[in-house]
Amino acid sequence: MASKSLIFVGLCLAYMATWSQISAQNNNNVLFETINFLRRGQADVELENYDNNVILDSEYDFIVVGAGTAGCALAARLSENPQWRVLLLEAGGPERLVMDVPIVAHFLQLGEMNWKYRTQPSDHACLAMNNNRCNWPRGKVMGGSSVLNYMMYTRGNRRDYDRWEALGNPGWSFKDVLPYFKKYEGSSVPDAEEDYVGRNGPVKVSYVNWRSKIAEAFVDAAQQDGLKYRDYNGRIQNGVAFLHTTTRNSTRWSSNRAYLYPLKGKRSNLHVRKNALVTKVLIDPQTKTAYGIMVQTEGRMQKILARKEVIVSAGAINTPQLLMLSGVGPAKHLREVGIKPLADLAVGYNLQDHTAPAVTFTTNATSLKFEDFSDPTLINRFNRMEGPYGSPGGCEAIAFWDLDHERDEDGWPDIELFLVGGSMSSNPAISRAFGLKKSIYDTLFAEIEDKSLNAFMIFPMILRPKSRGRIMLKSSDPFKYPLIHANYFAHPYDVDISVRGLLKAISLMEQRGMEKINARLWEKKIPTCKQHPYKSWAYWACYVRHFTFTIYHYSGTAKMGPKSDRAAVVDHRLRVHGIKNLRVADASIMPEIMSGHPNGPVFMIAEKAADMIKQDHGFIQ
Repeated sequence: MASKSLIFVGLCLAYMATWSQISAQNNNNVLFETINFLRRGQADVELENYDNNVILDSEYDFIVVGAGTAGCALAARLSENPQWRVLLLEAGGPERLVMDVPIVAHFLQLGEMNWKYRTQPSDHACLAMNNNRCNWPRGKVMGGSSVLNYMMYTRGNRRDYDRWEALGNPGWSFKDVLPYFKKYEGSSVPDAEEDYVGRNGPVKVSYVNWRSKIAEAFVDAAQQDGLKYRDYNGRIQNGVAFLHTTTRNSTRWSSNRAYLYPLKGKRSNLHVRKNALVTKVLIDPQTKTAYGIMVQTEGRMQKILARKEVIVSAGAINTPQLLMLSGVGPAKHLREVGIKPLADLAVGYNLQDHTAPAVTFTTNATSLKFEDFSDPTLINRFNRMEGPYGSPGGCEAIAFWDLDHERDEDGWPDIELFLVGGSMSSNPAISRAFGLKKSIYDTLFAEIEDKSLNAFMIFPMILRPKSRGRIMLKSSDPFKYPLIHANYFAHPYDVDISVRGLLKAISLMEQRGMEKINARLWEKKIPTCKQHPYKSWAYWACYVRHFTFTIYHYSGTAKMGPKSDRAAVVDHRLRVHGIKNLRVADASIMPEIMSGHPNGPVFMIAEKAADMIKQDHGFIQ
């Protein structure tokens, strides 16, 4: 641990030195230099599991497409059978050591480890973003989006999974999936409910060893509003707590780190190839059986066969894209782009996401400002695994409310508030990552930066949105990005609950906890909402449609359900309907998005999928 601490210190010093050199430059240079720093960051060669020099076989038992949250877990679990040869393919490169430092999460979206997707333009959402298009980050790196995300660990509500089963998916109730949550969790959260927590799994979960006065005020205010402080991953979700994070000792715990790092040099039957883009799943048109893949790696296209199964774990954007490129999807749409349909399924439909219109507040307490991290005393504190370096992008505390049933202690929450101890003005790269229009930034946030005010944000995240979007192919070219129709706020409920969540966040300023830090709403008006009386419901609805911040929870685009469900793509064992030897295991199988951050549930999906595959192929441990 000491040697790793020194590496971290060196990285942080280099990062902060780089940042201090460019902080006075314009935004374009800030962006450019940050991207370059992330690109040239040192790979974790001490632990990175496999390099690109592995000689690929022409055939494997299982091919797993995508080394993200699910893919790393699946490959590790399937390769537990020494008789099976497993290939894991990832379009991106290795993790860099700087990616392991939680506080720099904001900046990772600027580097090449992000696919940098954008939604199609909208006239009713993403209105504060450039060209009315929301940035949709996705991990293009070993570990996938578990390397880009904000490490916020939540399971959701038990009713989410009971609902999955009720929709025709036996084996997915909460009592069925709880053992898989506990299997992968390596939680050190001291006050976690012992009947609901896993202590010995590969994915480390912990509190952050540092808390700001702002976070303490938020937790106090939520309790004064009526919530209890509790383990929100336990029996009851409604409540408030300091954030549970997928970190350990101020280090990001990605899926790659959790599942593949420990296997270095130990699994000759597992091959991993980075910088390998799978362009097609090969399917026999007569037997409707998947038998391999086409992959571009090292500048050439290669065919690799699968004796048993191809498992697609490329995420809720890339998975439907790959399925459609392979002839699995809506027949009419596939024909329109020149692809012969092999299975007419609703691939790409049912797209869901959580949004949160961040609200900004000023305070007399100290907020996070990224230039402050050049302070040598903070570097030294980080060397002792203390200080704000372990804070995941400044996210510190979280609270869940069932606004429709506020007196029901064990309700099914419809809104989550999470606190970030900084603001859009904490660093110019943050607004760039979100894609904010300069005019919007200058009007609403520049004064905070100019006056060096302390400010923080609360994100009211809607938990059970009713709007549904769609992923579509732009063409049959696998190197062209798909079309993302987010369709935010197509259902009026989503606007309504967003406004109610926003008002709940503002109401917390009236509680004693927030009064102690003199927290005040930052009352700058959006010019394009001036037709509505300030602070009216209509004004806040306009605000919500402008600040449509994705929380990166894309899901549902290869829906799990019975064959009788015309919207279903996979069955309850994650097998693609109508195609043999092809499965999907990632967030795209969620029939309905769960009430929280899905990174944890995707680990669960992968663990359960691995067991189902082992059962189906006769491997009993």
